[in-house]
Amino acid sequence: MSAEVAEVQAVLDGDDGLGRLVLNRPRALNSLTHGMITTIRSTLDAWAADHRVRAVVLTGTGERGLCAGADLRAMHADVTTGGAGTRAFFRDEYRVNALIARYPKPFVAVMDGITMGGGIGLSAHAAVRIVTERSVIAMPETRIGLTPDVGGSRLLARAPGESGTHLGLTSASIGPADALLCGFADHYVPSARLPELLDALARSTAGATGADPAATVAAHAEPAPSAGPTGLAAQREWIDACYAADTVEEILRRLLDSGVPEAKEAAELLLGNSPTAVKVTLAALRRARTLPSLEAVLDQEYRISCAALDGPDLAEGIRAQVIDKDRDPQWSPRTLAEVTEAEVARFLAPREGDELGLA
Repeated sequence: MSAEVAEVQAVLDGDDGLGRLVLNRPRALNSLTHGMITTIRSTLDAWAADHRVRAVVLTGTGERGLCAGADLRAMHADVTTGGAGTRAFFRDEYRVNALIARYPKPFVAVMDGITMGGGIGLSAHAAVRIVTERSVIAMPETRIGLTPDVGGSRLLARAPGESGTHLGLTSASIGPADALLCGFADHYVPSARLPELLDALARSTAGATGADPAATVAAHAEPAPSAGPTGLAAQREWIDACYAADTVEEILRRLLDSGVPEAKEAAELLLGNSPTAVKVTLAALRRARTLPSLEAVLDQEYRISCAALDGPDLAEGIRAQVIDKDRDPQWSPRTLAEVTEAEVARFLAPREGDELGLA
């Protein structure tokens, strides 16, 4: 079976049993439209029931990245006219994230290049996750007035110590070594070896009844280059000490008082992000640590994302970062002190009509 659309290629060669799912918007860094999510869902549903498919591999067209996240230009146009389309996009996207995490056949994701936001949702819940020397991994939502979603808050909450809190609040990016450290990936494979790896995956599933893509990937993997003194492992002492605080205000105070240059840089990043999104993110990450499953976390994230559609910061953040690119968002409220506990609680509370119901 072979089916191709403009934005997603779904190819199955019955001779090898490997379903190839390729994100195909290279000029837009393979950013996700609702139509792409729909195609991915229908393809995965069909392949789950197709005995010829023994494994699935996800890649992106071009060398710049697997997926930079959602199509923010399309999202901005929708959010500024009511947001109904974005609510539907989130609902279907999060359901696909849950499907990938529980997919009945081996699912391999190649996180080559930029892999952020929605790209994390399609890859970091896979059974086998690969990074390369070009991988740039991030959950950058607080930068645009949103909070980590697509199951990202579960990944961040489970990262070592307070590393995930640091990444979630600041929207900082990490490379392959830190992606492995934080549980976003399983193996490092140099990009030059990816064609060889994909060929090996196809051979491993050809005529096999018990294909083991994890073993094939492991055989091609190498130790990731060290992140060095600026990596998360080397920075854990101040990260854990500062981000263990119960409030964003106290986290910020500890960052500024630590005397560590990297901590001061983190404080500056945090202060540039949406105050509301930062406070809601901290609360969401703390709660995600106690939630029993990815599905429960996705339910929480859907409530938060829908609540964000009712406020001004999401549209303003996308405007500043993507539309006008002035990098000067006018957040509302403008300061952390103005974001009340009641407002944070509103984002987390169940909302009639805004429940995903996965858990």
